[in-house]
Order: sequence, then structure tokens, then C-alpha cells
Amino acid sequence: MKKFLIFFILTFTLVVAIAACNPSSNNSTGDIIIASKDFTEQDILGELLAQQIEATTNLKVARRPRLGGSFVCHNAILAGKIDAYIEYTGTAFTGILKQKSLNNPKEVYEKLKQAYSQQFKLEVMPSLGFENTFAMVIRGEEAKKYNIQTLSQAAQYTPQWRGGFGYEFLERADGFPGLAKTYNLRFSKPPQIMDLGLIYRALIQKQVDMVAGNSTDGQIARLGLAVLKDDKKYFPPYEATPIVRQETLNKYPELRGAIAQLSGKISADEMRQLNYLVEGELRDIKEVVHDFRKTKGLASRKDVYFGFAQ
Repeated sequence: MKKFLIFFILTFTLVVAIAACNPSSNNSTGDIIIASKDFTEQDILGELLAQQIEATTNLKVARRPRLGGSFVCHNAILAGKIDAYIEYTGTAFTGILKQKSLNNPKEVYEKLKQAYSQQFKLEVMPSLGFENTFAMVIRGEEAKKYNIQTLSQAAQYTPQWRGGFGYEFLERADGFPGLAKTYNLRFSKPPQIMDLGLIYRALIQKQVDMVAGNSTDGQIARLGLAVLKDDKKYFPPYEATPIVRQETLNKYPELRGAIAQLSGKISADEMRQLNYLVEGELRDIKEVVHDFRKTKGLASRKDVYFGFAQ
């Protein structure tokens, strides 16, 4: 009986997982299936990709938001269950390809592009223009008062500052230990281990003076915080990049040009603002994306009903 129960649970779990990646399990259908990973920024980027395709081609797009993490999306695109999604170069390079971290964005991109084409028949399109990586954040008032823009500049002030970081950042090899060595960062006392959900509150309340967040966190813009530039390029690049099946690009040649128009269109500051509009102001994602495309001059002849087809 126990063996049967285990078999039943495993079978049921497998069926659910397959259904999540199966186009037929979703009522919406289209020529192109766009997926996104399971957090707000990905919701926005997936919708941006979908609206861009719908507005510049005659192709219909089906959305698969919140499909899962990198491995789920990667396996889904390999299986032909989806046609495209947005990935981060460093994540793909170290997580999918299992390669040692590199700091040169161009080198990572070229190696990733070549490997994905040869191994997976996937096209790594040009970056959207920003990366989402670790970000060392301080209060905006201090950044302005002392004219601090980079981590190298901040190093002269950290002996009087207190640091607050998540446990993972303090422990991982590419986290605080290496960062402190690279920039010679010394704090007034050992950095506090903090819950990631509390780091910005602690910074604003002046319980700490520097925290490690994500470079495109929406709260950074909302709270008037400043991200210090990693001027020695310690952190690996995590550029947001469309991944598309080569078979799909061959079937629909117009798709390449449509997606390529998004190259370099989003800065880190703009991505932070988009995240804030959705998370902080609870704006509708489709309207936020529509408005953003319009400000970038991406609106087109198909700019009907907020720029997305039904």
C-alpha cells in the first residue's frame, strides 16, 4: 500500500509539472508562447516581450507567466513547450552551463551565445540593456553629501559605517568575503546578518549604513536609495537577455527583428521604476508595459487596447 501511495504521489506530481509547461493546459493559444520566471520583474519582461511581438508582427502570443525558475524555463524551451523567455546571462552561464564565473560581460555573452546555439539550438538575443545583480546600497542623502557613486569611493567611509547583509551574501564565495577583499571594505563592527525583507527598512531607520540588495529592486527608487557602482567589476554580469528557439526564429523570420528592437531599451533605473510601479503602486502590468513602450517610441500600428492583443 505504501509503495502504491508513493507511486501515485510521484505520478501526480509529474503530471502537474508537465501540465504547467504544456500549451494545451492553458486556455490561451498563439503562434508564439512566451514564458517568464516566478517574480515581478519577470512578469514585466515577459509581458514586454509579448506586447512587442504583437505590436510589430501579425503573430499571436500566448503568455505563460510564473512558469518557474531557470531550470523549469530552460527545460520547457528545450522541450518545445515555450518559444522564448528572458534569462540573465550569469545565471545561464554558471547555473545552466555550469561554467566558472567570469566578470567580463562581453565574454560571458559570447560564450553563452555560442554554447546555447551548439548545445541547445537556442538563440541568445542582445541584452535588453540592464543587469540584475547584487547591489551595494546606501542612503541617498549620504551619497549626495559625500558625492559617493562607486564602491571604491565608499571604502573610505565604511570604517565609520555598519553593514547589514543576508546570510547567503555573507557566506557565498562571490559575496561579501571577496567583495571586502577587492575593495578593502572595513566596517565599524562585523556586519549584521539580516532578513532580506528588512534590509531597506533598517537602512532607512539608520540601524545600518550599507546593505546588499538586488540592483533592480523597486524599493530602491521608492525610498530614494543609492546603488554604488561596482567599478572594479567584482560581481559577475547578469544581463537580461531574450532566449529564443532557433526553430521558431526560422519559422517566423519577422520575430528576430521584433525582439531586436528591445535591445538596450531598459536601464537599471528604468527597471527599478517599472518594478516599483507594479509592486509599490499596484499598477496593472499590461498598462505599465504599454506606457513604457510608448515612452520608448515602440508603439506601432497595432497599438490597440493598451498595446496587447486579446
